[in-house]
Amino acid sequence: MPKKITLRSPLDMHLHLRDGDMLKLVTPLTAESFSGAVIMPNLVPPVDSLDRLLEYKQRIVDALGHYKFDPYMTMFFRQYSEKELAVAKDHMIGIKLYPAGATTNSEAGVKALDAVEPTFKMMEEMGIPLMVHGETHGFVMDREKEFLDSYDYLATKFPKLKITMEHITTADAVKMLDRHENLRATVTLQHLIITLDDVAGGMLNPHLFCKPIAKRPEDREALLQAALQAHPKLMFGSDSAPHPLEKKECCGCAAGVFTSPLAVARLAQLFDRHDKLDKLQAFISDNAQNLYGVKPAEKLVTVTNERFQVPAAYVGHDQHVVPMHAGEEIEWSISHIS
Repeated sequence: MPKKITLRSPLDMHLHLRDGDMLKLVTPLTAESFSGAVIMPNLVPPVDSLDRLLEYKQRIVDALGHYKFDPYMTMFFRQYSEKELAVAKDHMIGIKLYPAGATTNSEAGVKALDAVEPTFKMMEEMGIPLMVHGETHGFVMDREKEFLDSYDYLATKFPKLKITMEHITTADAVKMLDRHENLRATVTLQHLIITLDDVAGGMLNPHLFCKPIAKRPEDREALLQAALQAHPKLMFGSDSAPHPLEKKECCGCAAGVFTSPLAVARLAQLFDRHDKLDKLQAFISDNAQNLYGVKPAEKLVTVTNERFQVPAAYVGHDQHVVPMHAGEEIEWSISHIS
């Protein structure tokens, strides 16, 4: 008899939906199996005003079709006025900070944290969470570790500001979770499974290239153990980041791994392999509900250890997106959604 687990209202706390035709293609692929997701704001131009946020949210809602799904919106970090934050507060789940030039469409990001302290202070006073892409511009394998001092600074100077370390990739970042009360983190599917060797150890695999880049086996192990134990300050955030095929298989490969359609099933396979299926509900939903205070749409997703063939690509109008595990069989699949 096959094993199965029914997950209540899975949440993806870090998601890229892009815009235009790409938005129309990938939004249903998340909304089918997730009850909600935190939507990243690094469009061109960035989502850095209430008007842009509401317009973007409407485009997402229009792309949902018949699916029940809550898009938890964010704004791109910049120096905001108190009035701007006050009117936008109830329409967003937080503000996303990118160091300038650290990743896709982040050129308008922050160059110096101390220069934007007034905005941090207002966010702290208003109870608006801060989400951070935590990398410096140093050597690629050390960028997250070098940024940890900035988390110490932010968490200490603004102790009531809730700070999410996005898509953590190192053992050192895992340790940070227990250092400050106001720190929490998301972790991706790919960083629980792969290391840099999978990306570039043999022939380069552009569809596993993302930022932050996958790290060492000991880093993956630390992340995996925290997830398998459902550390109460760690949440699933896919950082699923679709790019057209021509932007991935080219010189100057775009950073991002597309995992949305298979994330729930692949996580079930991973947790089952380590005999921790009982921890998956907390990791994929309960922790996020507790940390962010969200109440997602009711959705029951039953996953069974029956094989699933991952498509070679997902294709829409003028869009051709290759997922992680493209063309491979994974051991678990979604059998029912209600």
